[in-house]
Amino acid sequence: MRMNITLTPPLESMVQGKVASGLYSSPSEVMRDALRLMQEQDDINALRLEKLRGNIAQGLNSGPGELWDVGAVKRSLHARHSARSSAKARA
Repeated sequence: MRMNITLTPPLESMVQGKVASGLYSSPSEVMRDALRLMQEQDDINALRLEKLRGNIAQGLNSGPGELWDVGAVKRSLHARHSARSSAKARA
């Protein structure tokens, strides 16, 4: 199938540069490779979205959440930090 497209000057320059470098033999080859990469990225994004939706569903199905006592969490972290600092000071 033949198709004509219009590129912005920077994109046209990029395509011409790829052909001039010898990496590609024609602008069509550059565009085909670019479209293959775009499809690959779309596939990767679809897999990530599917995984995210699965994780969300798992979280929603895991039951009700629990309230945390922020003060207790902070005290626990401070105690652990103090214990590690004391152990390092003795070593």
